[in-house]
Amino acid sequence: MANEIFAPRTNTFQVSVSFLRRSANKMANLELKHYSHKVGVNVHHLEWCTKYRYCMFRQDKYKNLCEEILRETAQRHNMVIRELGIMPEHIHISVECRPSMSQSKALQLLKGNLSYKLFRANEHFRLRYPQGHFFSPGGLANSTGYSTVDVVDNYVRNQIDIHQTQLTAFTGSSAL
Repeated sequence: MANEIFAPRTNTFQVSVSFLRRSANKMANLELKHYSHKVGVNVHHLEWCTKYRYCMFRQDKYKNLCEEILRETAQRHNMVIRELGIMPEHIHISVECRPSMSQSKALQLLKGNLSYKLFRANEHFRLRYPQGHFFSPGGLANSTGYSTVDVVDNYVRNQIDIHQTQLTAFTGSSAL
């Protein structure tokens, strides 16, 4: 019985970023964008969570609404969504912005508009969040370059495989 506790498990869902980097054997197909006084590409990996990590996007209708709102917001602000991963309690997005737009501005526009429109479309969300704060105050904003943009896109695309679904799937701890 004790040997079963420390036996390695074969059904893990962990994929390391270095594995994805090795599997991305070619550079990203990014072209420089030309603006009136700037030339460049501005690709970011953004992530944010619902407040208290409640699983608000567990149902498909909320996931679809979230995706629709994010794509509409990105189009309105001249952003290109490269990859979008909506998990039950957080959102990953790889987005290409204008060179003049900062990471924090892109995160503010996407996160703020999504929260506003979700509350407008689903009034019962106010029962869970009476103060009107749908997302936690923080977030992740990483800029990506030519060599890592494919790695980030693969990471966002394969979120279900990368995030662990159960604590028992983790084999790195001797406590389990």
